[in-house]
Amino acid sequence: MVTPKKPADTTRDSTGDSTRDGTAFNVYASECPARMVLDRLGNKWALLVLDRLRHDVVRFNALKREIRGISQKVLSQVLKNLERDGLVTRTVFPTVPVTVEYTLTPLGTTLTQAVAGLTHWAEENMPAIQAAQAAYDQTHND
Repeated sequence: MVTPKKPADTTRDSTGDSTRDGTAFNVYASECPARMVLDRLGNKWALLVLDRLRHDVVRFNALKREIRGISQKVLSQVLKNLERDGLVTRTVFPTVPVTVEYTLTPLGTTLTQAVAGLTHWAEENMPAIQAAQAAYDQTHND
């Protein structure tokens, strides 16, 4: 069994920005590169892909079939972005036709609890959200 590396210590600098290995990041700053990652993780398709990969290695076509409504083009782009960010690993097998499998990296695995919590929170709270939307629409109907 491989033990994952402990992440570098994160501290706060004098401005309150988090630092890791001397590099400061502040997601409230417009130029912070962490915003790009947050933007990517705010995508519903990325969240669904990450959640689906939480327990299994999954083939491309299985992802496409199981995440209903996603196009092949969008799924390919989401997977490419997640791979670029170091969250997903792509493995190609030289079969006919070619088999492609995706799995979470150790970094991607660190997101699984948060992603699962968010995606399944939405499922569990839909009745309350729909009731709030209906109440809002009734009081704000011009």
